[in-house]
Amino acid sequence: MKRLHILILAALVICLPFGACSKEEQKTITVFAGAASKPALEEAAQAFESETGTKVYFNFGGSGTVLSQMKLAKSGDLYIPGSPDYMVTAERDGVVESESIKIIAYLIPAILVQEGNPKNIQALSDLAKPGIKVGIGNPEAVCVGLYAIGILDHNNLLTDVGRNIVTQAESCEKTATLLSLKSVDAVLGWHVFHNWDPDNIDVVYLKPEQLPRIAYIPAAISTFTKDRDSAQEYIEFLLSKQGQEIFQKWGYIATESE
Repeated sequence: MKRLHILILAALVICLPFGACSKEEQKTITVFAGAASKPALEEAAQAFESETGTKVYFNFGGSGTVLSQMKLAKSGDLYIPGSPDYMVTAERDGVVESESIKIIAYLIPAILVQEGNPKNIQALSDLAKPGIKVGIGNPEAVCVGLYAIGILDHNNLLTDVGRNIVTQAESCEKTATLLSLKSVDAVLGWHVFHNWDPDNIDVVYLKPEQLPRIAYIPAAISTFTKDRDSAQEYIEFLLSKQGQEIFQKWGYIATESE
């Protein structure tokens, strides 16, 4: 009996430094994501953790940059780029499960200007005026930069506006910050940049015929996932009424028809 008591006491001593032996470890998933959806994804992750107990960790950056990181590290549970272009690459390279791809929200390419629009930029052609400083995302790694180049090319303004492009940012977040810091007069970006910093950023919408294609945010389960069920659960949460309301709160468009 004495020996039994000693064994029980020893077991308790082993458990104490690590918490209760019976307590389950918290589930976690890692998302590699373009910064185009950062504020909505972060808020959704908090709500998801409260509802399911699963913690979501993020690696944000340019969609192309984080995709390269995923491939190099062979890790991550979900890939959520800022546009379909990089999802096509991820699918081609075997980084995501094709059948798991879902559209989470839609984005509208637009001209973003400093609050109050001090340079009176009203049209895409105004970006070609002498003295206007324009910023875009790096088109080689950032989805919004790729869209910016596509829009300028579609409207035969690539050369004229190109002369005024003074910087190329390495993520959507840093592209928007160019206006917050008053480093440029305008950026070609997503309409939601205004919602990220409404006190410093105004939006000037383009004409429908000036947009060569629709932009949307896709999500897919990574082929490197360690917890496919939790990854699928997070996608389903983003598509749920609660998840979509979070995206709408931040100015994202929920449906193509909208």
